[in-house]
Amino acid sequence: MKIINPAWKRIEDLVLGVLGTIVLSPLLLFISLAIVIDDGFPVFFIQKRMGQGEKPFNCVKFRTMVKNAVNIGTGIYTAKDDPRITKVGKHLRSFLDELPQIFNVIQGSMSIVGPRPSMIYQAKRYNEEQKKRLMVKPGITGWAQVNGRNNISWPKKIELDCWYADHVAFATDMKIIFMTFSTIAKPNTVYSDAEPDDPISRLDGVANPDALEECK
Repeated sequence: MKIINPAWKRIEDLVLGVLGTIVLSPLLLFISLAIVIDDGFPVFFIQKRMGQGEKPFNCVKFRTMVKNAVNIGTGIYTAKDDPRITKVGKHLRSFLDELPQIFNVIQGSMSIVGPRPSMIYQAKRYNEEQKKRLMVKPGITGWAQVNGRNNISWPKKIELDCWYADHVAFATDMKIIFMTFSTIAKPNTVYSDAEPDDPISRLDGVANPDALEECK
């Protein structure tokens, strides 16, 4: 598989990652304390996702649900008014909980801009065209996020992500970053009461498809 990793993009990630961590550190600390006071440790939820070149990595998020939530109720899918979501977690979904991924960016497993990291089982279902989204590092924000986020279908998201993989450029990244600020202020569909019908995202009766994936 072709890997797209221009030198300017790593510099972009390091500069923006470090600056972002410094600017966001008070907010990150405040959210961490709120999670501990509300529901104890751990502060972070770590899940294996598929990264660039089909290499899995540990994706970090703030924990917004009760401990061991992936093995309770509807598994990885979240229903409206899901009782597993903590009091603090209700205020974090679905943007603030992703802020710790700035550490993934600094570490090098993610980028500021790129396709959202795929679940392992989803990535294994990609066809050759869809695998283009794995040529670049997954990102905190991306072309699909600024063009609909969760209000568009999985096939459309993947199509937009593949377009980005074919058009990686510094100017494109800057455009996406600036568009992100207005995008996060818009309503975003984050719940689904029914299993998606798309062959890539549906679970086929498996509550937690990544449960057997060893996370090192």
